[in-house]
Amino acid sequence: MKSRTTDMTDMTDMTASSRKGPERGGRAWMERIPRVGWYFALKLVLMCMVNAVGVFGIWLAALQHDWLIVGFLAVSLVVADVVYFSKRMTIAKYLLPGLFFLLVFQVFVIAYSGYAAFTNYGDGHNSTKQDAIQAIEQGSFEESKDSPEYPLTVLRGESDGNLYFLVTDPEQGAMIGSSDEPLHAVSGATMEDGQAIGLKGYTALGMRDLFGMQQRVTAMQVPVSGNPSDGILRTKEGSRASLYTPTLVYDQRRDAFVDQRDGDVYRARSDGRFVDDQGKALEQGWKVFVGWKNFAAVVRDPTIRGPFAGVLVWTFVFAAVSVVLSYLVGLGLALVLNHPSVRGRRVYRALLILPYAFPSFLSLLVWKGMLNTDYGVINAVLGANIPWLTSPWLARLCVIVVNVWMTFPYMFLVSTGAIQSLPGDLIEAAEIDGANWWEIFRKIKMPMLLVSTAPLLISSFAMNFNNFNAIYMLTGGGPVDNPTDAAGSTDILISFVYRLAFGGVNKQYGLACAISMLIFLIVGAISIISFRSTKSMEEWS
Repeated sequence: MKSRTTDMTDMTDMTASSRKGPERGGRAWMERIPRVGWYFALKLVLMCMVNAVGVFGIWLAALQHDWLIVGFLAVSLVVADVVYFSKRMTIAKYLLPGLFFLLVFQVFVIAYSGYAAFTNYGDGHNSTKQDAIQAIEQGSFEESKDSPEYPLTVLRGESDGNLYFLVTDPEQGAMIGSSDEPLHAVSGATMEDGQAIGLKGYTALGMRDLFGMQQRVTAMQVPVSGNPSDGILRTKEGSRASLYTPTLVYDQRRDAFVDQRDGDVYRARSDGRFVDDQGKALEQGWKVFVGWKNFAAVVRDPTIRGPFAGVLVWTFVFAAVSVVLSYLVGLGLALVLNHPSVRGRRVYRALLILPYAFPSFLSLLVWKGMLNTDYGVINAVLGANIPWLTSPWLARLCVIVVNVWMTFPYMFLVSTGAIQSLPGDLIEAAEIDGANWWEIFRKIKMPMLLVSTAPLLISSFAMNFNNFNAIYMLTGGGPVDNPTDAAGSTDILISFVYRLAFGGVNKQYGLACAISMLIFLIVGAISIISFRSTKSMEEWS
């Protein structure tokens, strides 16, 4: 009986285990399906978003007729879809985002800057010749002294919402037009006291409506006819329209503008301007290829050559002194705090990296306030009126000191890591041989530290060579002795380029791009030479 019970128990266990095995295997197999499905669904959603943004960008670029951008975005989308829906291109999935942003934010910027450097791109030369002709024509309209004023009713189209002028001409009656549509006669207008005040399909605007959109109404220019020389209608208050006629009329046959007041002829020139026989040029021009003119201006134009030479020298001084001082301060503190006899080293190290932890632009703005001549904390503590940021040499000194204060923590961290990685047995052997601390530092530690930190010093020099924030946030490139000067006392090359492109009244984008390309070549040459020297130093070490 006992044996029979045992057999039945074993059979029950075998049955349960046989059921449990397939059931567990089936459950595990079922658990794997939704996991793979969720991963694929997430990837599908992300790729749909990427494709939607890409297609939208293609559509916007096509509207602007930027076919190069259209082609780049289309190829990028196809490549992204192929890579991320493929099971084999694992490495490409990691490389593609970085490669895409490298092309957009580095290669494209360099290529476009190189292209703009060979053009006259800037104020008055930022579009095509046809756009320049239209801008000159629209900007030359003046109110005719002898022309009559027309009774005016401003209408809003019920179908499109655009604004229209409904004027009453003594000879042709009611006429309607908009900024995009010349005046033409209409029938069926509602008349009151001989003036057209309404038209079917349009809503007449009252004084309250006109007051609410005053700028829009006064900016309207309604062509009298299809010929621009016939003039336009404009209004100042919304109830009367005046005739404005062009003072400059474009003669397509001669490719020139004719001044209707004195008969002067402004002919198109190859440098993208309309110029008369006396050398007077119209303000609006167009963008053209000028070759090496912008690069030659750096050498030949005295208004650029002098400031550029001074800025170039100061840029090298600023970058070199900042790197050397920050490295010496950081290395010195790292050596001191690496000594085992110093207590509280962790606390000191944490405090020393605080300037590096703060955002640089906030630190610079705080320093700017502290160095203010009239309200700064430093002058208040000293009880003096020192022009820290308004004196040329004091401003240069302040820029270097503040920049060293912000960058020495980085050198401190790098030097600390490099010192702690030095082989201790080599130093102990030197001590046994009787070398003092200065000999150990000069002949053993320093050469090995330079090998490990030299690449970082090179990159730090390149960063300070283009340290725009340190200059712009603290001094703005100033002080400037003469408002017409092209550069300030603390301007470095990158802030000098910014001043040329955006700071002055006459913005010279082409010249700024040319100097940017020179900066690129200078930094690249210095980096190549420095890395070769570092390699030689490593082999010597």
